[in-house]
Amino acid sequence: MIGTLRGTLAWRDSDEVCVEVAGVGYRVTVMPTTSVSLGEVGSEVYLHIHHHVREDASVLYGFGAIDERVTFEVLIGTHGVGPALAMAILGVHPPLALARVLADDDIAALCLVPGVGRKTGARLLVELKNRLEVGDPVSAAAAGGSMAMTASGGVASARGDVRDALLSLGYQPDEVAAIVRELPDVDDSSELLRVALQKLAVT
Repeated sequence: MIGTLRGTLAWRDSDEVCVEVAGVGYRVTVMPTTSVSLGEVGSEVYLHIHHHVREDASVLYGFGAIDERVTFEVLIGTHGVGPALAMAILGVHPPLALARVLADDDIAALCLVPGVGRKTGARLLVELKNRLEVGDPVSAAAAGGSMAMTASGGVASARGDVRDALLSLGYQPDEVAAIVRELPDVDDSSELLRVALQKLAVT
């Protein structure tokens, strides 16, 4: 796996650059801000690399700072987030700005990312706050509407909290009822909400 690249900037587009190292040109997918920051063609550049390998492709994603690469890897480890969406999120919200968005439960800010609607934004708030350890993951869902979540009110209470949360996020009553019936017997509202949102994301 390739972890970093140091070489000469051979050419660049807004979302891709070529870094020549010892006579070999490596095509690297980057954010537009990263492309601009690399300077003139012919300059020496250094990029932190995530080497993404699939059955049909091997793609290098390049970042100017290590925290961008780490955040990217957290993002693509989140349910429903592929490399393209992860790059789009970081292109709009760099790591520190993303942390503020999550801490503030700011769904509207997440919806500024192309391809992220309100339901996707609500799910990302819940899951990313947990994965990035930003504040209380339960409170993220509150940005979608008025709800009260408790972690110790029993299984029935927890299911009720999740039902109210999903309805306030705009899901239809029939799909909410179907998902709630599939939830495990757990009295932790935050855990049940994460499970429910994951199930809704694949239906």
